[in-house]
Amino acid sequence: MMSPERRTRGRTSRSRLQALDVYLCRAEAELLGRQEGPWSEAAFIDVGFGEHPWTTLESAEAFRALNPTLSVTGVEADAGRAAAAAASHEEARTHFRHGGFDWASGAGERARLVRAMNILRQYRPEDVEAAHAELGRALLPGGLLVEGSTDTQGGITVAYLLRRGPEALEREALLFHTDFGQGFAPLLFRDWLPRDWRRHVRPGEALHGFFTAWTEAWSEAREQGAREPRDSFRESARGLARAWPGVSTEPWLLENGYLRWQPAGGVPRPSR
Repeated sequence: MMSPERRTRGRTSRSRLQALDVYLCRAEAELLGRQEGPWSEAAFIDVGFGEHPWTTLESAEAFRALNPTLSVTGVEADAGRAAAAAASHEEARTHFRHGGFDWASGAGERARLVRAMNILRQYRPEDVEAAHAELGRALLPGGLLVEGSTDTQGGITVAYLLRRGPEALEREALLFHTDFGQGFAPLLFRDWLPRDWRRHVRPGEALHGFFTAWTEAWSEAREQGAREPRDSFRESARGLARAWPGVSTEPWLLENGYLRWQPAGGVPRPSR
């Protein structure tokens, strides 16, 4: 079992995860709204909300536009933070709990969505798969684990989308997002890759090929006149999709700064 007690800075700013909320409300509306059978009690779990539960509360408001009765639980490894959040913000459908990756151990709780952002960056790459398994243990079949990193203000996001399959979590996709506040180039995402991929983007690895192809597509887009960040993002994503299987060209995603890579067989693991 992974330890839940490793303290983090936890100074999550308001709206830091808003881009993820927007994506999930669009792409996972069916998952968020399901009510049949065990789904009526299946919660959204926000693991590692930090010093203040702003992101938990913001997500609760966004997701309840799709499911007004959705149960929400914020989990925090610091007992004092968890207690303070409960004292100030707990109500009938919103709860706060002291815990970590093992948030559901022995509780019999079921979840539809588990989010764990900005908490694995201090862990070893070899710990990531076990952390994912523990975080996703209580997901109902078809449920989703979102795990990754953002910059301080949430302008750059990279996250795994891991789906509960019949036997285990499936590494369904990587999601990239930029708000264009820093301009745009594919390499902006490199420092915010999930923990097991950071420092493993090197020749011979799948993600090295992915970023090489994206950078080439970006350079070509700029040469053809797509100089504004939004334009170069959109056109480079379309160019990448022509060269690299699994890249979505759904217009809404590209117009709003999202790129989803969903390769057949799932997101590959880095070699060791």
